[in-house]
Amino acid sequence: MIKKFRFSEVNIDDLLFRNSKAKEVSDTVKEIIADVRKNGDEALMRYALKFDGAAPEKLEVAAREIDRAYDEVPKDLIATIEKAAENIREYHKMQLRDGYRIDNGDGRILGQKITPIEKVGIYIPGGTASYPSSVLMNAVPAKIAGCDEIIMISPPTRGGDIAPVILAAAKIAGIDRIFRTGGAQGVAALAYGTKSIPKVYKITGPGNAFVAEAKRQVYGEVDIDTIAGPSEVLVVADAKSDPVYVAADMLSQAEHDKMASAVLITDSDKLADEVADEIEKQLCELPREEIARASIENNGKIIITDDIKEAIDVANELAPEHLELVVDDPFDFLDQVRNAGSVFMGRYCPEPLGDYLSGTNHTLPTEGRAKYASALGVDDFIKKVQYTYYTRDALSEVYKDIDRFAKAEGLDAHAKAAVKRFE
Repeated sequence: MIKKFRFSEVNIDDLLFRNSKAKEVSDTVKEIIADVRKNGDEALMRYALKFDGAAPEKLEVAAREIDRAYDEVPKDLIATIEKAAENIREYHKMQLRDGYRIDNGDGRILGQKITPIEKVGIYIPGGTASYPSSVLMNAVPAKIAGCDEIIMISPPTRGGDIAPVILAAAKIAGIDRIFRTGGAQGVAALAYGTKSIPKVYKITGPGNAFVAEAKRQVYGEVDIDTIAGPSEVLVVADAKSDPVYVAADMLSQAEHDKMASAVLITDSDKLADEVADEIEKQLCELPREEIARASIENNGKIIITDDIKEAIDVANELAPEHLELVVDDPFDFLDQVRNAGSVFMGRYCPEPLGDYLSGTNHTLPTEGRAKYASALGVDDFIKKVQYTYYTRDALSEVYKDIDRFAKAEGLDAHAKAAVKRFE
């Protein structure tokens, strides 16, 4: 049964839905990364057999295999994936930015140019799970940014293949190369390169605790999007809300993972009780009941506040991955929301809309990182390169300032680099 709290009676720290990661994961990942750096493709093949029960003939998926997979996927599903891809493109194109140039005609020119990251790697979970939506959410913004090469990796099935729907989504998204490898070993291959897999400059995409830890350990060698934790949804709902809808929205995230978090914050004791009952009813209808029930019992919460404003204050402190505002006039409250990965507004905007079709990105900060991090987007696949130009006359106006500043910091060579031009 889901736990209920009155906010005034508990400490906010007791409500934080965070999940600590096992320490042994770090040591295992460290060993795997070292093995891949030393043994390359041979290590990847070994781990495919050990972890995935697969023995693929080749790591790279051939173009003809991708085309065949695309043809195998039902046409109505292809149409849905293409519709989702177009919505994602439409939304993310608005994130494109131009550089700028400052030229006041006094011999100084300053500016910034936008440069796409040349090679990016995308991790897509595989094996028993297929997430074509994650392919689109990672690849489409990278394509819009103008990345030269987009490399995708995904764990193979026991037959040594990647699910046809994943390959079809990759074709629709315009991914350049695809490899049959996953886990920490796949992340290591992207970060350091092997004979088959090229080294990339940034890695994005979701994965389990081993994938997240591998991304943490290779960060610095390459850039990463985020360290993703279990999925989270926080629903802020008023007394008018339908408990059936609220319970369904909470369970949509609970079924992801036993460590997922589904939280309701409401100003209505009646709704709190009705949602708790409805969750129990709907749990029994789910094929993934065991997972969803464990999530609800371990991390599910219903928090009762004095009013909706206080509910949003609590939501800002929790900084959830997904925030639903189930109220009549959600735009009246939007400006109060400071910390959330993605906000779903109104009574007919369930979180799965963002997972699949709306066009907003579903790769989001978790575990409170929404206090400083944002959804994946075009900005994650670009670099901002600044440039400076001074004429001799322009430098003559400031070289003594450089001299003073450098000497104040005890860096005489810095000073001389400017002064010697005028001696």
